[in-house]
Amino acid sequence: MHLILFWLFLTGATAGSTDIPAVAPDEKQLFELINTYRTSRGLEAVPLSAALTKVAQIHAKDLMDNYQQSKRCNMHSWSKEGAWTDCCYKDNHKDPNCMWDKPKEIAGYDSPGYEIAYWHSAAALPEEALEVWKKSPGHHAVLANLPPFHVANWKAMGVGIYKEYAVVWFGEMEDLL
Repeated sequence: MHLILFWLFLTGATAGSTDIPAVAPDEKQLFELINTYRTSRGLEAVPLSAALTKVAQIHAKDLMDNYQQSKRCNMHSWSKEGAWTDCCYKDNHKDPNCMWDKPKEIAGYDSPGYEIAYWHSAAALPEEALEVWKKSPGHHAVLANLPPFHVANWKAMGVGIYKEYAVVWFGEMEDLL
């Protein structure tokens, strides 16, 4: 019975609910790779979040369809092409709320979200995304609870992969389904 419920959660096939996004095999693999990495470092695994997965999947698609790499706006930016407030997130991090508030705005997740994003010109592959994030001090800090995220207690994680982009969101609030 537990296996069936887990499968239903991962595939989004729940009775009477259309709010849980389906998790593709590569997204599930990325989720598992991140948790394996975390537990290898003595950290707790982070539960999969329907809300944060929805945000991650939407952002991966928005990046693929609308993002233009520039010196001004980085990959944490959001286009004007969706049911959200557009956001030009800059490397100086002067307006982090434009990113941190997206989970609440898009999925009703009532806590800030913290995003890591990856791009590869051929395709975003789970293993490669994780390796790049591990080598990037800012991304690695989120993944492995390093400063300034050493006090964060991740209780939810969402994953999205769409073509050339992989996006993962972390949050400190449980996602009650």
